[in-house]
Amino acid sequence: MTFVTANWNPLGEAFYRKVELYEMGWNLKDGLRDCLVAAAPYGGPIALLKEPQRRSPSARPQLEIYSSSGASMASFPWKSGPVKQLGWTVSDDLLCVQEDGTVLIYDLFGGFKRHFSMGNEVLQNHVMEAKVFHSPFGTGIAIVTGAFRFSLATNIDDLKLRRLPEIPGLQGAPSCWAVLTQDRQSKILLANGADLFILDNTSCTPVTPPGLSPLANSIVQMAVSFSYKYLALFTDSGHVWMGPANLKDKLSEVETKVRTPPKQMVWCRRPKSQQPSVVVMWDRHLLVAGECKDTIQYHLDDESFLVPELDGVRIICGTHHELLQEVPAACEEIFKIASMAPGALLLEAHKEYEKESQKADEYLREIKEQSLLGEAVRQCVEAAGYEHEPETQKTLLRAASFGKCFLSNFPPEQFVSMCRDLRVLNAVRDYTVGIPLTHSQYKQMTVQVLIDRLVYRKLYPLAIEMCRYLKTPEYQGVSRVLKHWACCKVQQKEEADEVVARAISVKLGEAAGISYSEIAARAYECGRTELAIKLLEFEPRSGEQVPLLLKMKRSQLALSKAIESGDTDLVYKVVTYLKNEMNRGDFFMTLRNQPVALSLYRQFCKYQEQDTLKDLFNQDDDHQELGNFYVRASYQEGKLEARLSHLQSAVDEYNKAKNEFAAKATEEEMRLLRFQRRVEEEKGERVLGSSLQDTMHCLISAGLHKQAEQLYKDFRVPDKRYWWLKLSALAEKEDWDELEKFAKSKKSPIGYLPFVEVCVKHHNKYEAKKYVSKVTPEQKVKAHLAVGELEGAAEAAIERRSEAEISLVLSRCSPTTDRALLDRLNRARSVTAKK
Repeated sequence: MTFVTANWNPLGEAFYRKVELYEMGWNLKDGLRDCLVAAAPYGGPIALLKEPQRRSPSARPQLEIYSSSGASMASFPWKSGPVKQLGWTVSDDLLCVQEDGTVLIYDLFGGFKRHFSMGNEVLQNHVMEAKVFHSPFGTGIAIVTGAFRFSLATNIDDLKLRRLPEIPGLQGAPSCWAVLTQDRQSKILLANGADLFILDNTSCTPVTPPGLSPLANSIVQMAVSFSYKYLALFTDSGHVWMGPANLKDKLSEVETKVRTPPKQMVWCRRPKSQQPSVVVMWDRHLLVAGECKDTIQYHLDDESFLVPELDGVRIICGTHHELLQEVPAACEEIFKIASMAPGALLLEAHKEYEKESQKADEYLREIKEQSLLGEAVRQCVEAAGYEHEPETQKTLLRAASFGKCFLSNFPPEQFVSMCRDLRVLNAVRDYTVGIPLTHSQYKQMTVQVLIDRLVYRKLYPLAIEMCRYLKTPEYQGVSRVLKHWACCKVQQKEEADEVVARAISVKLGEAAGISYSEIAARAYECGRTELAIKLLEFEPRSGEQVPLLLKMKRSQLALSKAIESGDTDLVYKVVTYLKNEMNRGDFFMTLRNQPVALSLYRQFCKYQEQDTLKDLFNQDDDHQELGNFYVRASYQEGKLEARLSHLQSAVDEYNKAKNEFAAKATEEEMRLLRFQRRVEEEKGERVLGSSLQDTMHCLISAGLHKQAEQLYKDFRVPDKRYWWLKLSALAEKEDWDELEKFAKSKKSPIGYLPFVEVCVKHHNKYEAKKYVSKVTPEQKVKAHLAVGELEGAAEAAIERRSEAEISLVLSRCSPTTDRALLDRLNRARSVTAKK
């Protein structure tokens, strides 16, 4: 704590400090000399492409990947073409841009993922220089070719190459260039001598930075801030110009007194800082330029590389890894010498309290008198987040906790949140993890992305502990980490399938939100089909099992799983797949072993594929169903001969099935069709295809009584049915004479009440009365009532001495009914009731 400000350097109204993050664990004999270096932001990994020390045709460069602490993550000889640029994607994949325009993508552990080309023009003219950049759209690549033309891709995951317009007057390579992101569009800013141009999709626009030193003859280096909002230019006169990226204003211009073009120039600006500052690096020399004319100078002991960050600059060399940043306001207020800020007084009060000194009370009283104790606590909590040393963090948090004791209504959320954040940050900053995040970067990155980074580095135990500590929802936290672990586990081919499957099952258990089918799919992609099948046994959802089993060509198992699920749509999906993949014979044999699938497929064929249904019945020698099939098919035929042919085939199949009843019924149907055809040919009456009942009705209505009689005899129509049919048809035709003849032809098997009722139905009571006398005594009352003869009905009811019939007649009486008849009926009902 005594030496917190020892490494502070003033620049204008701000201070800058250089904090050591790690003593690098790598063993680089020559440091970063002769290395192509790329480091990912947000404390990401470092990639080195080292040129071979001995110049021989067989010597190859070595590509090495390290964590930010210098721990080795991957190393392998580079066997592809010459590399012009290395860079990292937003998801920590390594991009290697080759001279021929091919871009190779590797994961964090050196595993090759894929490649793509930047186009034929780049292939022909080769890459002169390339830059990897991050934008709102993802990771992009910009290239300038040997023909001095620029090509741009704003998102490598959705590759759309853009060839930018030519630059007027450009006869050689641009002196420097950078990528800008403005208005959600990526552009190129380039310098040709003292001239500046902005290239977009359609135009090349010359621009002039306001207030640029007239001594400048050429712009030799440029840098865009981390947020793409600010721009810095370094001229051959040794001046650094700083301003907004839209070049509409000037923030400052500083003379460095060094005219040599720098190796690197990057911005060093805190998100909420008001002071612009740029870090310029030459060999063994580092300079920080800000708003004032003064600068901060650092001597570098070794070849170094600058990594711009959200709130500072990381400096990597062969032995150390440091962070250069503007001292945050909260830290400056507390630790600045002779500071009287509330936070500084509270820190002193706590120190005196630990010494059991009365001065603690004096400091507290001074803060309280100004009503700034709450502000003091907030300053200490905020400053703790900006400190890298755990001891300094603890001191500040203890001071904040001490101050909280004297506040009755101070909200605890900020303090609790900071304690939680610092515990997470200290865990990932550990040398073994090697992610030196600052608090600002952590908040910008979000917890979810940090967990993804840990998972990507296979730091599963730490990721799980972090999820539990932060109480992340299980499906977003622990379950997701375990799923990634399982997907990694299946790639370990040295372990047996049974061992891996059991280990995954035990580890995952019943964790929420984990799909075993996704893990099984990864196992299948790795060529471990049997392991994938074992893993699918743990998947409770058949809908997730079946598609993968089909993909693995395990159709029989897929069909069994689909049937077990009880989901008919899933069964149909598998059956359709089998039908397309298998030959017809094998397909039918497979279905025969699965009765449920066969039944469902038959239902499908019944409405969609009639011929296939017939083939199924033939293969199974199912003569009964074949007969039914031919009968159904006959109804779909328009021509009589085809229909008769189908029916004959049905008769043959029913006979083979020994179903005499069905065979006989089908033969009757054929006889009826032939009879109908004969009637149509002889009489011209359209009856073909009608049922027996409709045919007879049609014949009678047409007056073809002989044909109707013939039909009655040939098909042994029951007498009662025949009489009903003829009675109805004649009444509908209103052929009363023929109806009377029919009634007199012989005794009616259905009685004569139907004759009465059918005549009344057709509004002819006159004809109905002719048959009342023929009605049996049991039906006399109904017959008389049907024709409206109330007295006749009364006489019949009294004569039969039926209380129910007498009551029926009385119910039909009205107020106008003869009084004598009513008395007579009432007396008869009384007498009948007494008996």
